[in-house]
Amino acid sequence: MPTARIYQAPKSSMSSGRKGRAGRWVLEFDPAEAKRPDPLTGWAGSGDTRDQIRLYFDSSEAAVAHAEREGWAFHIAPAPQRSLKLQAYADNFR
Repeated sequence: MPTARIYQAPKSSMSSGRKGRAGRWVLEFDPAEAKRPDPLTGWAGSGDTRDQIRLYFDSSEAAVAHAEREGWAFHIAPAPQRSLKLQAYADNFR
């Protein structure tokens, strides 16, 4: 039985706003086996095809309902707390 991880997608570091895919909930599967280097190319890979699946949902309830409907074990990863570093422009010259 695959184990899924449900988490809230963070804001991209390349964007300044909160629109787009930020805040959407993602369902991914935990890796079933470790990645190993390919002897010919050296690229990392594995035989686990669930590593390629990523499902997006608008709410955590929808993601949980989908995982329960499919019979997948899951755990919800809490969103990290955002910390704002507030400083004035004048602090750059102290």
